[in-house]
Amino acid sequence: MRGRRRLLVVVGAATFATAFAATGVSGTAQARTAGQTWAVTTGTALPALPASSALSGLPALPARSAVPARATGYPPFTAPGKTLKLGAKGSAVKALQARLKELGYMPGSVDGRYGGATLTAVWAFQKVQGITPTSTVAARTWRALENPRAPKVLVPRGKATRVEVNLTKQVMVLYRGGAPVLISHISSGSGIPYTEYATWNGKRQRFSGSARTPTGDYKTTWRAKGWHRSYLGQLYNPIFFNGGIALHGALSVPLYPASHGCVRLPMNVAEILPGMLGKGVPVHVRGAFRR
Repeated sequence: MRGRRRLLVVVGAATFATAFAATGVSGTAQARTAGQTWAVTTGTALPALPASSALSGLPALPARSAVPARATGYPPFTAPGKTLKLGAKGSAVKALQARLKELGYMPGSVDGRYGGATLTAVWAFQKVQGITPTSTVAARTWRALENPRAPKVLVPRGKATRVEVNLTKQVMVLYRGGAPVLISHISSGSGIPYTEYATWNGKRQRFSGSARTPTGDYKTTWRAKGWHRSYLGQLYNPIFFNGGIALHGALSVPLYPASHGCVRLPMNVAEILPGMLGKGVPVHVRGAFRR
């Protein structure tokens, strides 16, 4: 078609850049990110790839205003159909892990071993699909993996790069270029008021609070690398966004809100999130968990 060109680029869920047509002419381009195909109409305004693009061999594009992306589908997948339980091993587990990773969930290593990291990725996926989370991967979950739905967008007019924390579903989504590139199971504030004693600044002190994760619109601020000791416990790779409230890794991330107010993440997610999430990025917290 005269005056139009098309480009298809396939990238993994951990790749943050989204590739678009670099022709400078009007038309339509497609890019597949985090397991989705994103159709973008290109014209005088084209989104730019950063200079350090993870897409080897593609030159950086000049900075121009972003064009919103529209999800049109996921790569095809044929489920093995085998019922899997925690501790399972083999090719069916490997297929499960590869599919979860392709869709933006973080199952850990694609090694054919159904362990804790894969379990929390399964939970996140099931919650997004409206399936009661369970460690068993059976017919309904396999069908959803064949025809997955995207996470519910909480802030439709939010910035292309942002974090959305869904307290109702206990899920966190990181968007880059308007596409969900990381979707994780979380455990937020329990909502149960607490009073605890801890030695802080050389003195035994009393600490109390509501254990709530407040809803609202925030931005990422300071962070710490590795284990960070707070007066209420240890936080792994915390990224703070609302005073003392942070996204952080924890050894316990149950299927219910259990924190003092922070957003707990599986350890494997907390390991990679700092490299994906910069400072000053919007964090939108919405919803309420119903016990």
